[in-house]
Amino acid sequence: MKVGFLLPVFRWTPDDALAAADLGAASGVDGVFAYDHLWPMGSPERPALAPFPVLAAVSVRCPSLIVGTLVARVGLLSEAVLIETFRSLELVAPGRVIAAIGTGDKLSAAENEAYGIAMQSVVERQTMVENIAGALSATMPVWIGAGAPATNAIAQRVGATLNYWQKLPVSPTGPWNWAGNPREDLEVQLDELAAAGSTWAVFAPTVDVSRLGRWRSTHRE
Repeated sequence: MKVGFLLPVFRWTPDDALAAADLGAASGVDGVFAYDHLWPMGSPERPALAPFPVLAAVSVRCPSLIVGTLVARVGLLSEAVLIETFRSLELVAPGRVIAAIGTGDKLSAAENEAYGIAMQSVVERQTMVENIAGALSATMPVWIGAGAPATNAIAQRVGATLNYWQKLPVSPTGPWNWAGNPREDLEVQLDELAAAGSTWAVFAPTVDVSRLGRWRSTHRE
């Protein structure tokens, strides 16, 4: 099982995110990821850095790290622009990009509304996820945020990995990974996720990166 963590991008500058990436690379984690929000969930007064410029900077600065979104929400950009944005990141970091995408939900709808970005219907967003995943899956790993059965079925059709936030799949029918908050018994948590079959464990920025790296150093495939 590979391990990674989300960069602290809810800041006015990228300094903390770059420093965290440096620590991750030095500690031996596999990858770092970035949220795709216009502000931190429920805190519209706080800043949020755009994910792709941060990930591009990190990929050049830390060539050992895989980089990815978690997750890029469809509808904030057009299908074509989001596809080409991932492809552009792949040019900067060939073979090191994970295109994690998701439909978004009512919790993030306020962000769209505040910026005058239309929030498409669930079915429309699911169609966008399938189109984008289909366009990218031949050239880079694609993760899809697990959700409704119809969304999960898309992952099967396009050969993508399902990403679960703070929960485990009940009856997985394909590859999956886990993302969420670290527990105090981090090493036990990692052992449990690996035993359950998760391909990646991606933690919130509060994770102890050094402990994460030490666990990974003793669990190399």
